[in-house]
Amino acid sequence: MPEHEPRTIDLQGIMDLLPHRYPMLLVDRILDFEPKQWIKGLKNISFNEGVLQGHFPSRPVYPGVYIVEAMAQTGGCLLMREFEDRARKVIYFMGIDAVKFRKPVLPGDQMVMEVKVIQFKGRICKMRGEAFVDGQKVAEAEFMSMLMDLAEGEGK
Repeated sequence: MPEHEPRTIDLQGIMDLLPHRYPMLLVDRILDFEPKQWIKGLKNISFNEGVLQGHFPSRPVYPGVYIVEAMAQTGGCLLMREFEDRARKVIYFMGIDAVKFRKPVLPGDQMVMEVKVIQFKGRICKMRGEAFVDGQKVAEAEFMSMLMDLAEGEGK
């Protein structure tokens, strides 16, 4: 990891980068990043999240699809920083591969997502993400995304 002062982005900064809003905004803070290379984000898992009320109610587990989406949104923050006209751009999933869930994520956990750019050509980016709780890997995935212009009339 490069030696430099950590670069952070708070929740308002994340909302300036991504169109997602509650309940689908799944990144609480960006802890550090290296432009065009990697990013580290944080998601606090709270029992107050509606999905946990119905996902194994007697022993709530944060759903795997939300873990993958949180990693993708973290990567999306890195990509969107590269564009000045980001209010007119949106990033869409193209594919998800090599997904593995290693341990359950529970209410009260702090999940740290680390996402690295594997390849970025034109408007298509391939990334690899890993999610950790207390330093232990809980999930990993590779995903492809495409940066697109918002159609006229669309907006955040």
